[in-house]
Amino acid sequence: MQIKVGFEITYTAAQSTPMVIMLSIHPSRYADIVGTERLSTEPDVPIGLYRDGFGNVCGRLVAPSGGVTFRGSALVRDPGLPDIVNPAAQQLPVDQLPDDMLLYLMPSRYCETDKLTDVAWSLFGNTPQSWARVQAITDFVHHHVTFGYQHAHHMKSAHDVYESRAGVCRDFAHLALTFCRCMGIPARYCTGYLGDIGVPPDPAPMDFSGWFEVYLSGQWYTFDARHNTPRIGRILMATGRDAADVALTTSFGRMTLTKFVVVTDEVAAA
Repeated sequence: MQIKVGFEITYTAAQSTPMVIMLSIHPSRYADIVGTERLSTEPDVPIGLYRDGFGNVCGRLVAPSGGVTFRGSALVRDPGLPDIVNPAAQQLPVDQLPDDMLLYLMPSRYCETDKLTDVAWSLFGNTPQSWARVQAITDFVHHHVTFGYQHAHHMKSAHDVYESRAGVCRDFAHLALTFCRCMGIPARYCTGYLGDIGVPPDPAPMDFSGWFEVYLSGQWYTFDARHNTPRIGRILMATGRDAADVALTTSFGRMTLTKFVVVTDEVAAA
């Protein structure tokens, strides 16, 4: 199958403002892009691309006085298969983890393992050290937290989500991956496109999605605490410790978001 993705995002600004953007498809999906991924600005502004410490593609620019509009589009091949489910996957002892996995056990900006470790062990201490433990965590978060865009707040942490029992997709991911870290399972935050493919359409305006990955049996597996079911057509954009590492845009000065449109549609192959 082929999936058309894209966005249009507009910011206004009273003066020229340096920015960092993370709006490109992740390099792990480059081989699936049909033709060329397009990224443009209005007015036309030079963008310098670089890779961050997690391997994500980032861009540097200076938005002119008045503001800037970002537009992006791509056509992506996808196998059309749901997220992999592997109940045989096992949790590795911490002392056997690769060095680069230890980072994903540590607390981070939105994932306070120190505040939630006792809670995690009281809830999941008796679960098997395997896929079943991650699924138990995902089930708990899915049922514990109520989804709603009115609950979104950029300062909300995993502990806040646990206490308030409400949030958006990134909050579901933050709480679930924090519980995983508390239980000794490396977990990282993911952001990208997720259209309504293979599921009833959601009447809410489309947005970028947040989910998480865990490291079991030597590889990363996808989990989604908001939807809690294997989904078709995820297109990864970036990974990091939490949402702070994968911000779509970061401005070094005051800017106002005035337009935000995301498109994800399955299209017939040519």
